[in-house]
Amino acid sequence: MTERVSIVHPIPPEWSADSRLLILGSFPSVRSREIGFFYGHPQNRFWRLLATLFDEPIPETVDEKRALLRAHGIALWDVIGSCSIVGSSDASITDAIPNDISPLLAGSRIERIFVNGGKAAALYDRYVLPTVGRAAIRLPST
Repeated sequence: MTERVSIVHPIPPEWSADSRLLILGSFPSVRSREIGFFYGHPQNRFWRLLATLFDEPIPETVDEKRALLRAHGIALWDVIGSCSIVGSSDASITDAIPNDISPLLAGSRIERIFVNGGKAAALYDRYVLPTVGRAAIRLPST
């Protein structure tokens, strides 16, 4: 059995002043933490889905993933900045402390905020919505 660990989010937000959409996950998986970038597990459909939506090749490298995000004005981060977690299980998240997304909102042209899945939506509504006052659109989890 994997043990519960307390961890600070190791991946900085991916964004630019030209970002128009912000997609927030809950917290990075073990694989994402290992490679240092979002949605790193090969079974996660996030990058395939984005590539399909924008009629682009599926990005393989972190640089290709960053380029896809930038080309389409997408900022990417997670709701939670630190927590206790077992492996990659969103359901196991406790002691959550949210990321402060205010600098991203102030420093970009973000028009819409999306959350990737139910856990990210619940965490956003609990921790982030009260501080930024901007509702997020829930997407199905990839």
